[in-house]
Amino acid sequence: MDAVTLDGLTKDYGEVLANDDVSFAVETGEIFGYLGPNGAGKTTTIRMLLGLISPTAGSATVLGADVRDESALIEARRRIGYLPDDPQFDETATGRELIDLHARIKGDRRSDELVELFEPPLDRAIREYSHGNVRKLGLVLTFMHDPELVILDEPTGGLDPLMKQRFGEFLRRESENGLTVLFSSHILGEVRRLCDRVAIIRQGRLVTVEPVESLLERSGKVVRLVAADAIPQSALAGVDGVHELAAGVAGAAVGPAAGDETGETDSAGAGGEGIAAEADTDEHFHEYTFTYTGEVDALLARLGEYSLHDCTIEEAPLEDVFLRFYGDEPSETGSRASPPASDAAGGASH
Repeated sequence: MDAVTLDGLTKDYGEVLANDDVSFAVETGEIFGYLGPNGAGKTTTIRMLLGLISPTAGSATVLGADVRDESALIEARRRIGYLPDDPQFDETATGRELIDLHARIKGDRRSDELVELFEPPLDRAIREYSHGNVRKLGLVLTFMHDPELVILDEPTGGLDPLMKQRFGEFLRRESENGLTVLFSSHILGEVRRLCDRVAIIRQGRLVTVEPVESLLERSGKVVRLVAADAIPQSALAGVDGVHELAAGVAGAAVGPAAGDETGETDSAGAGGEGIAAEADTDEHFHEYTFTYTGEVDALLARLGEYSLHDCTIEEAPLEDVFLRFYGDEPSETGSRASPPASDAAGGASH
């Protein structure tokens, strides 16, 4: 049985359609990414799944409980861990006092282990916590009762890179042991490391549900090159026998060709996207930035004969993925206006 199902879930505020006929399922034991720009409707979905707001139409189940059945959902929530995007704790309490409170409410099977892993400063008052320490405490509280399902809304905000890595490794281990995770995020690289499948929501509407690798293959990478000499177009596109290059970079404006000191871009009609180039001829540096959807190893092998001063390769921002594959409309929830203030703080703006 799927851990989470949504069937036509809709939230209409009248002035804004925060969720519009959203349907997908999260399989038991998977890490499922729920993606979209800020304002897409992610948090509104989560709040409906937890029974914090009621759907206008459609239905959903969480661990078999209908979200419209209050008593059934209350029972199911005992087996759910939830970390909101902006955890709010009593600022006069210490971290240790909050752990004791949650232990009395929902039980405590593993707080000692989690405190050792995430290292929140338990003996300090919450008012003294940094944003990252609030998040660390939130992770302890989310997992301490050993839930079957966790719902995480932008869970790594404020965490340093080492703690993000530690959290990712922990989440993967938990998933291998049967935990189901619904993971909301707008950071594509983070989703790549953690998720099995993803659903993309934009303007309140579901765009696609697919394996994360399928999405990343189509999103490409942003490549920045700095070279001592101009790199000819042939090194970036249209090279015989290197089809990955032709598919990845054809059809774009490429920087100055070999022997061209003007620094002007040249239009190539061979396949890649958004290639731009800048040349500093006084210093004999040429900089190229483009989105590449082919095999990175093949690109680097072809560029090996040129003198590169720098080469950086990054995941394309999620916003670019939307622009490239799903149109260029503004990524605001719905098409009317902002949601009522009663929900804006908690969710319809996400």
